[in-house]
Amino acid sequence: MIFVTVGTHEQSFNRLVGYMDNWAEKHDEKVIIQTGYSTFEPEHCEWKRSYPYQRMLQMISESRIVITHGGPSSFIIPLQSSKIPIVVPRKKKFHEHINDHQVEFSRQFAQRQGNIIVVENIDDLGNIIENYDNIILNMKNNIVRNNENFCKNLESIVNELTKK
Repeated sequence: MIFVTVGTHEQSFNRLVGYMDNWAEKHDEKVIIQTGYSTFEPEHCEWKRSYPYQRMLQMISESRIVITHGGPSSFIIPLQSSKIPIVVPRKKKFHEHINDHQVEFSRQFAQRQGNIIVVENIDDLGNIIENYDNIILNMKNNIVRNNENFCKNLESIVNELTKK
């Protein structure tokens, strides 16, 4: 199963929703899409404008591939589930966002962390999906949780200070 989320930004992301509906028509894998404010209504996918958070977490966990827009929350959650997300950033030129910050942020994150697949040209998405398992073979599929590290370090300091 492929789970696609376009987030909750008030501009549509018809480019991704439409592409995935077209892809699903030609392939045998189930596709579920959270369409947000998109106006395109898929015919070949299961979809809702919004899913409850716990249901989204469940779908992310159960999916083979997670495809998201370039909002950090949307691709951090799959990383926390040890999934390598495919990130399709929203673009200003398609009126999907007010600027290209998702493109810039996704590029930087991919370069620094090496654990997301950024697809800037939607025409490349089908090839990425088809070759996903090979692409992720050598990618790290974990995320460092700074809160956990901070708490462990703080606990260690407090323990050291309270020793008699």
